[in-house]
Amino acid sequence: MTTRFSRSKRERVEATLNHQPVDRCAILEQLSYNPRVIADWTGKPIDGFDYTVDDICAVIRQTCDLVMPPVAPRGTTRVTSPDGFVTQHDNWTSWRVSRPFSDEHGAAAWLRRRAADMQAAHFDRETARADYRRDITELQVKIGDTVILNYSGTGFCGAFDSMGLEIFTFFQVEYPDVLKAYLEASVACELRRIHAVADPALSPVILIPEDFATKQGPIFPPAFLHKFHFPYVKKLADAWHEHGVKALYHSDGNWKKVIPNLKACGVDGFYCLEPNCGMDIVELKNAWPEMVWAGGVDGVDLLERGTPAQVRVEVHRHIRETNALETGGMFVASSSEINPPVKPENFKAMVDAVGELRNPGF
Repeated sequence: MTTRFSRSKRERVEATLNHQPVDRCAILEQLSYNPRVIADWTGKPIDGFDYTVDDICAVIRQTCDLVMPPVAPRGTTRVTSPDGFVTQHDNWTSWRVSRPFSDEHGAAAWLRRRAADMQAAHFDRETARADYRRDITELQVKIGDTVILNYSGTGFCGAFDSMGLEIFTFFQVEYPDVLKAYLEASVACELRRIHAVADPALSPVILIPEDFATKQGPIFPPAFLHKFHFPYVKKLADAWHEHGVKALYHSDGNWKKVIPNLKACGVDGFYCLEPNCGMDIVELKNAWPEMVWAGGVDGVDLLERGTPAQVRVEVHRHIRETNALETGGMFVASSSEINPPVKPENFKAMVDAVGELRNPGF
């Protein structure tokens, strides 16, 4: 076999996405939330959440091939949005304190206004493209050659998350036309943004994050998803593909039964596979080798509560039992991002374990 040089991060990410051999598996993460991990990799003493985006970027440069955009700690303030949602921040997480409505009727009125605002909003294609390019370029300087995994959404998850599942359940029965009109407006806005900013030179891949499942399976029945979700995911995936950018889909929980439906939407792969929900990355990649898989290292029982030796064994299992070095198609990543409870020694073990298994053809 001809010996090849090790790949750059960009080459490794592209080879993974294209199901080609890699010198080692690519690592994907969100590294914004764990002060102890940031302290370990920067060598800085960090008190609480007293760190910056630049500190996060320093860790990214050393550890990741593909990364979700870093975000600074949120602080502990309580904020009210222009439309009346009250949110409490707690450094790495947030939760909704109150909504500007209390039932499905108020929710419908709110969503109508939101859709109308979207339809009326001015959009300047050149400004959007310039701003996006500037933001990506400035971040790229900070994270070196690590590839950026940005976001693209339909608005579906945002609607039912804003309402809460109980109100949303009544709302979608009483006001299906309002939900449909909102999704049409939201996706139309996202499509015009995609056609303005999409550029594979900036990044070859995008993430469509739309949580819709529990540990037991999808929250919503098939007929609902076929009407209110899958068609819009397909529109986004098709638009990104038109510009040469691949699309990964994200949901927490167990959505194994709708993998064929999501595949039919045209997505190229999936991120966030929770083993405790029945989403084992080895089983999934071997069953669907044509898809890209990411996020299968258990972020709770293993990374929070396990040992470095256990982490190494699991990462090695993922790589060996999927033939990922020879076939690409798999990013090593936690199932829950590197949140504060994750032990820093376990994150380091995950990174080290990836480096321990290399393709001898490179």
